[in-house]
Amino acid sequence: MKKGEKRGEIKSDRFPASLFWVYLIVLFLMSGFHTGIIVLANTLEWNKIIQVVIAILYWSFVAVGLTLFTRNKIQKNYEKPMHDLAEATKNISKGDFSVYVPTINTSDRLDYLDIMIIDFNKMVEELGSIETLKTDFFSNVSHEIKTPLAIIQNNAELLCMETEPKKQKEYAEIIFQTTKRLSELISNILKLNKLEKQAIVPMTEEYDLCGQLAECALNYEAIWEKKGIEFDADMEDHVKITADASLMELVWNNLLSNAVKFTEPGGRIKLTEWSGEKQICVSVEDNGCGMSEETQKHIFEKFYQGDTSHAMAGNGLGLALAMRVLQLNDYRIEVESSPGSGSKFTVLIPKGEKKEHE
Repeated sequence: MKKGEKRGEIKSDRFPASLFWVYLIVLFLMSGFHTGIIVLANTLEWNKIIQVVIAILYWSFVAVGLTLFTRNKIQKNYEKPMHDLAEATKNISKGDFSVYVPTINTSDRLDYLDIMIIDFNKMVEELGSIETLKTDFFSNVSHEIKTPLAIIQNNAELLCMETEPKKQKEYAEIIFQTTKRLSELISNILKLNKLEKQAIVPMTEEYDLCGQLAECALNYEAIWEKKGIEFDADMEDHVKITADASLMELVWNNLLSNAVKFTEPGGRIKLTEWSGEKQICVSVEDNGCGMSEETQKHIFEKFYQGDTSHAMAGNGLGLALAMRVLQLNDYRIEVESSPGSGSKFTVLIPKGEKKEHE
């Protein structure tokens, strides 16, 4: 059964009621035929032994015929589909997630075994997707860890050979910054893994969102001043929300960090917060390099980096982490961007909904 097809009425048994009547009518006919044979034998005054032999042979033929017919039905309705499932399961255990088991009946005549097969195929498809994601994840993690380790190794070798103090300090600074980036990568992987497994239980509390935004923005003051970036903030004095403050801090830090990271020296960043009738909106806008439509489709995927020229600036986990936090709180995020015109990320927080987590 393909996606989009509508299921008809689901039958609760594999053997239709008509099969019962087939057996009943056949046995009645065979019994009547047997009675005719007996009458004929008595009329012709056959030997008693011959009559017994004929009766035994006759019913043996009937028994064999019904047995073969029943076995054929069982093989067709049970054994073949179960053998197909067993073979498919065997292939899956070997890592082959391309298997597909066809249903026995058409979509308008499905029964419970067909439904089991359909659900099995869905399970295999999901397992295949998970396996692909896992393979991609390990491939990306290996690449992300291998790159900074190579940088650390190369600069450590140069540091050992260098005698000039200025150069030694330069190599040591590169090693320090790279190990810091590697530490952040591992920390983000662990956080994202815990969030996806819901091992982190959000500790909700009512707190001042505007105060939190101001603190997060000030963390990047030294960086934006160094790059000569004009930073504007337009917020209310106080706005209370109920959420996990530490998790929401990850969201704001990520959005602000990306804005500072991708805004050229002399650029502009604007942090805005305002309250609507039904929701609170927080936007981080920059006039940096911007993103194409294709990049915007993938920015919340793990390890995705649309701008390869900034590959060393991050590891592609920040927005994936932010998205997972927002999903846990049932918050939304909207993105507006175009190449060369900057980007604007807007987080939408529903008003008057306190999130309670057990």
